[in-house]
Amino acid sequence: MFICGAFRSVKIYSVPIRYLLMRQLLLVTVLLITSFALAQTKVSGVVNDESGEPVAFANVIFQDSNEGTITNEEGRFYLESDENHKAIWVSFVGYEVNTVELAKRTTYNLTVVLKEEAAALDEVVVYSGKTSKTDNPALDILRKIWENRRENGVKKFDQYAYDKYEKLEFDLNTIDSGLIKSKVFKGMEFIWEQIDTSNITGNSYLPIFINEAFSKVYGDNILNEQKEILEGNKNSGFQNNQSLIAFVKDLYKEYDIYENYLKFFDKAFTSPLSTTGIDVYNYVLLDSAFRDNKWCYNIVYYPRRKNELTFKGDFWVNDSTWAIKEINLQASKSANLNWVREVYIEQEFDVLNDSIFLITRDYFLSDFSFRKKEGARGIYGKRTTLYDNYRFDIEKDKQFYSEQTDPYAYEIYNRPDEFWQERRMEKLSKDETGVYKMLDTLTTIPRFKSLYNIGATLASGYYEVGNIDVGPVFSIFGFNEAEGLRIRLGGRTYFSQNDPWRIEVFGAYGFRDDRFKYGVSGKWLLDRKSRLIVFGGNRRDVEQTGASLTSSNDVLGRNLASSSLISVGANDRLTRINLSTAGFEIEPVKQLIFRLTGSYRTLKSATDTFSLNYFDENGVVQSEIAQPEIELGVFYTPRKKTSGYGVERTIINDGDYPSFYLGYTYGLKDVLGGDFQYTKIQALYSQPWNIGGLGRLWSTVEAGRIFDPVPLGLLSPVPGNQTLFSIYNTFTNLDFYEFVTDTYTSLHLQHNFGGRIFSRIPVLRNLDLREIVGFRAIYGSISEDNIALNASNLVYRAPEDVYWEWSVGVGNIFRIFRIDFNFRGNYLNNPEARQFGVTGEFGFSF
Repeated sequence: MFICGAFRSVKIYSVPIRYLLMRQLLLVTVLLITSFALAQTKVSGVVNDESGEPVAFANVIFQDSNEGTITNEEGRFYLESDENHKAIWVSFVGYEVNTVELAKRTTYNLTVVLKEEAAALDEVVVYSGKTSKTDNPALDILRKIWENRRENGVKKFDQYAYDKYEKLEFDLNTIDSGLIKSKVFKGMEFIWEQIDTSNITGNSYLPIFINEAFSKVYGDNILNEQKEILEGNKNSGFQNNQSLIAFVKDLYKEYDIYENYLKFFDKAFTSPLSTTGIDVYNYVLLDSAFRDNKWCYNIVYYPRRKNELTFKGDFWVNDSTWAIKEINLQASKSANLNWVREVYIEQEFDVLNDSIFLITRDYFLSDFSFRKKEGARGIYGKRTTLYDNYRFDIEKDKQFYSEQTDPYAYEIYNRPDEFWQERRMEKLSKDETGVYKMLDTLTTIPRFKSLYNIGATLASGYYEVGNIDVGPVFSIFGFNEAEGLRIRLGGRTYFSQNDPWRIEVFGAYGFRDDRFKYGVSGKWLLDRKSRLIVFGGNRRDVEQTGASLTSSNDVLGRNLASSSLISVGANDRLTRINLSTAGFEIEPVKQLIFRLTGSYRTLKSATDTFSLNYFDENGVVQSEIAQPEIELGVFYTPRKKTSGYGVERTIINDGDYPSFYLGYTYGLKDVLGGDFQYTKIQALYSQPWNIGGLGRLWSTVEAGRIFDPVPLGLLSPVPGNQTLFSIYNTFTNLDFYEFVTDTYTSLHLQHNFGGRIFSRIPVLRNLDLREIVGFRAIYGSISEDNIALNASNLVYRAPEDVYWEWSVGVGNIFRIFRIDFNFRGNYLNNPEARQFGVTGEFGFSF
């Protein structure tokens, strides 16, 4: 494989001039979603060199046309056209152009061989595999783009506004006779009438979901504010499922191609326009030509190394403003990405005046599949976003941007056909119109409803029985030293995801202690605009209270450590709790919640080997604590996205936003028999960080203090972890209650390199493993007054010398498992100290 490294004349390659004139579109993949059923010419195959090695990123174009594509890393390609074509041109820098005749309109599994080209020495300098990082005109252009990146688009104006139309579609792909004849689809055979063929991959597909949305967007660069007002939303067969719609939309987050890193599927891909791109990509100046009356340069790029989160493709850039006119990006096949077989992005920009380019079209396609091999079934996800009616310098006050709007109003999801005919920026194709009818009919078929309910149960953990959801099904069985084997069954009211009220109950039975436990809670949304909610409940249960620092009054909340089926050592330091709560919360500003809770609890040991005993004022040992509390909590979660407008909302981008919490608790004595009067302050800050091409870091800082003497059941034990699971925000090598504090500050760091290191090790490169490192530390103290109260069987120890531990792990094993090796840093002489431990975690992630 040969790549052109430096250019010394206008004639880039020694090939006929007619080929040079065509190169401006050799690398542009035709991905506009139109009516594919009319395609007249289809061709697929592989491009090899004379030694039989595949030629990646080769150009394939229909002869005498501007319709083309590029081969993937395995040299494979697929191309189709609505027109009749008799031949294709196949080329790549350093090779002779090969014209291949097409004997029929549909030609599959074609093998094309390219011969090396003997280029004149005064025209090019030839490199093998990689382009030059110094003597390369493409890089000079790239640097001009960096210098002008902030001057393009809406960034040039103080205020801006525009209309936005978005179309989302999901398709089942790689349809074959085996799937069509499957008994799963018995009674639903009519759906196969909508089968079509992708002009990107050549695979057949069946649309299964389509959603349209029309919004008006307003922004202010001075105030650094942006607001999007949804005016209409229409989808096929899922009219009331805003959670599904919001999930699909969040899957395709907004992105800016000028940023150094583009985040998709929770991964940071290096942008071809990144200031670090020179070390990541090869760049070749391919051509220059007029694009919509603007002279532009065409640059092709492709990755320098495999197994990294990179793209291949090309872009056109204006020669004076250095703004991008067109760009397409196709994810590297070898990228360390789970469940995604293909990613393709295409953006187009329009000229407002001599210097300003505005985005007009954004197309995103992904191919999801359990297996990446060709021929495996999967699902296409497509998003087409169109922008129009730009307006500038129309100022709106700050209140406009802070004022909450209701994006889930009934009328938004039930707009008449006339609304869509006026606001669609492109007409639906005949196939897309048919999809609406097909899918709306499909949802009325009982067999489809059954399949849908099974999928919903696996996704939500609840099984629907009328207006009652039974579950969570994943917490039916548990085990601990107090209860032995534990069986739990619960349920909740569920009329729709936007219910203004909800009641939830559970019952549990432990076979060792022969006791029945229960919980009941209710909440009611009084005002939708301010999110004023009242709530209350009661729970009698067995709980591991030493598994978290920041306490919670969630009446039905229960951590994994309370009933893990397998644990390290005896999980016998358990508490019987009877908790009642009542309170209200309000959200006066978006993502800022104030919550006031009154609670009453009784605490006593659940096993004979654990004690919560303390000395009362008279020096008498007491074994049970009765304690009412008033707690004020403030929660701030900027950038959190939710779905729904009922009493409960679904978090769409869980784990993708910072969280701040500040809590003030006042313990009441002699009220309802309360035993202690005290003040407690707690704070928590959690933040995920994308560290460019180095992966993702999670960080959490917690701090707290109890200002008055209290017994063990009301102190702040350092959260240990005696399960075999990797649980974030716990200390894996600590037992429960190994350290007890009344004042603490903790730090948790966990970084996932996303395969950055393993991808450079030949033996591990193809396993798609991911490197994970962690560090955890805590400082804490315990007062003499609290030590004097202690009558339990525990000797209080506090990590006054800062306890710390660290871990290294390997993730993405078989794409679902992670293993961590945990090492204790100090306090090695504590009784039965665990110096080393192995934990794991199952989960699905991209």
